[in-house]
Amino acid sequence: MIQNEKIRPAKVIGPLGEPLTVDTLPPPSTTRWVVRRKAEVVAAVNGGLLSVDEVCDRYGLTAEEFAGWQRAIDRSGMPGLRVTRIQHYRTLYERQLKY
Repeated sequence: MIQNEKIRPAKVIGPLGEPLTVDTLPPPSTTRWVVRRKAEVVAAVNGGLLSVDEVCDRYGLTAEEFAGWQRAIDRSGMPGLRVTRIQHYRTLYERQLKY
């Protein structure tokens, strides 16, 4: 019997243009999330390398936290992931929606 498994790419293009594989993603023990690492994980999910559930299990994230990373990249790119600038980018985005 043939099982219908999801076909996944062996690698995807990362946020800085480099190829990403499961082995080159941040290690599961990552506790310090810098912008580049967050962007790599989001790129892996967007490219189909991992699912959201796999990312949440692998890194101990909540679905809401990961969704926040995706929204930040969609709205402001990689700079939107900077923790020190979250409020700035949120305000900027809200202003853009008004006008």
